[in-house]
Amino acid sequence: MKGIKYLNQQESIVMDELLMGAKYGLSTFQLMELAGLSCASAISKVYPKQSLTKKVLTIVGPGNNGGDGLVCSRHLVQFGYNVDIFYPKRTDKQLYHDLVLQCRNEEIKFIDELPNDIEKDYSLVIDSIFGYSFKGDIRAPFDKIIESLCKTSTPIASIDVPSGWDVEKGMIQGKNLFVPQLIVSLAAPKLCTQTYYGIHYLGGRFLPRAFIKETNLTDLLPEYKGCDQYVDISISSSPKTQSSL
Repeated sequence: MKGIKYLNQQESIVMDELLMGAKYGLSTFQLMELAGLSCASAISKVYPKQSLTKKVLTIVGPGNNGGDGLVCSRHLVQFGYNVDIFYPKRTDKQLYHDLVLQCRNEEIKFIDELPNDIEKDYSLVIDSIFGYSFKGDIRAPFDKIIESLCKTSTPIASIDVPSGWDVEKGMIQGKNLFVPQLIVSLAAPKLCTQTYYGIHYLGGRFLPRAFIKETNLTDLLPEYKGCDQYVDISISSSPKTQSSL
């Protein structure tokens, strides 16, 4: 099996800038919609709805990763899941207002506080707090949220990057961070997931062919099967490489 490209932080930024530039013409909304659908599809594969006895909780951050989580939640409800959303620090931009409205129109409940006992009501937590652009210290209210996620026994599925991890180095020694059961990377996995031994899927079946050729990713991304929006890239099944974008 061919190797897989792992992106550093700067490469991830460049990739998004190229995709949303004049040459490829993709909008933030389009990328969120496609990423969220990919995540929902992967989550439904790993956690079939009939296997969950309780609800799903999506924890949403203020940036694009949070937008992916909102879209993912909406698609999961379309798939038949019962989803609540905790969105403690909202972004005052029209795009995010629209995403919230779309979730409300699916009758998704927005909760005001993170429960002390997550296990009581939820079979799965979706982490869409911080994405690849995160750096520095974890500030309120997310420090307490991540502390709670470290304590819960409820499985966690992280979108793109586990929140609080350094996008290149992974878990930083001395920081109180959680390890998700599932990571759904987007477009291409990030360096921090190279030594992740959990369930690892890639949701990125939205990169234009011309873009893949221009960035020399043709032989560094896995092949998707049939109409699947995801592909299993868990370490047990995939070699890895580091080459420049």
